[in-house]
Amino acid sequence: MKIRLFLLCLFASCFTLTSQETVDIDGRLQPLLNDFFRYCDTYGIEYHDKLFQLKNIDITNNLPVEEGNTVMGMVTRDKNGAIENILINWVALVDPEITKVVAFHEFAHHFLDYKHTCPDCDEIMAVNNSSYFNVVRDWDSQVKKLFITSPVYIAKQAKVSFVEPQDSEY
Repeated sequence: MKIRLFLLCLFASCFTLTSQETVDIDGRLQPLLNDFFRYCDTYGIEYHDKLFQLKNIDITNNLPVEEGNTVMGMVTRDKNGAIENILINWVALVDPEITKVVAFHEFAHHFLDYKHTCPDCDEIMAVNNSSYFNVVRDWDSQVKKLFITSPVYIAKQAKVSFVEPQDSEY
């Protein structure tokens, strides 16, 4: 009986050790992810649990690169619809500013629960951007808008309850 219990405990601990979650993150995207998380901290947005829902945050050469159909980045989903990979097209690496806009766009899909905001409007969450450089020139306000209008931030703010001040003689 003790041997069976010991083997069961051993098996359970081995299973637990091998099933710990990891996320493969391309080193070229790590600094941008760290910047994104600093903004999350600034705006009080939790990201740890969502990070470990992912398998990969990666640069890929498998996204289309052709006139009129270049996909700069995308998220992929599992069979249940949960995001499991954040992918950035290698062509976005041509310029660090483009990489930053595309990465923040894809990170926002997952960590901020964003959908696209417009077809082409010089915003981080636009489907397309005629000029990534317009977004970069206004980076600080773009990032602020990205965070304070995000579904996660809005839901968090809705949960904040305000206590009405008591009537006083002042």
